[in-house]
Amino acid sequence: MVRIFLADDSVLILERLQELLGNYSQAEIVGSCKNGIEALESLRKLKPDLAIIDIKMPGLTGLQVLTEIRKEDKILKFIILTFYSSDSYRQMAMKAGADYFFSKADDFEKIPDVITELVTIN
Repeated sequence: MVRIFLADDSVLILERLQELLGNYSQAEIVGSCKNGIEALESLRKLKPDLAIIDIKMPGLTGLQVLTEIRKEDKILKFIILTFYSSDSYRQMAMKAGADYFFSKADDFEKIPDVITELVTIN
């Protein structure tokens, strides 16, 4: 079972992710939020296996959350999910320690592949 935390300031994106992952037997959503400060606190408390986090959120950006968590946890897998899918954002995310960088417009179907990979590893 892969424990997943979701962070996005869009209710529609959170609902879409919950719908996608709710049908996946190997995934358990352990929490979600709509801002970066709550995301950072929740990730520290819940210690999920995978965080799917928006690059731009109120409070702290997804990249700020990622940078802070990477100081404490090198194992947690991160998917940065964004509409800002330019190469410069991709490079910033990967430099900060993201494992995956997916476009909200094009890459939702890749998320189950990541979960399958994590289940296989664990």
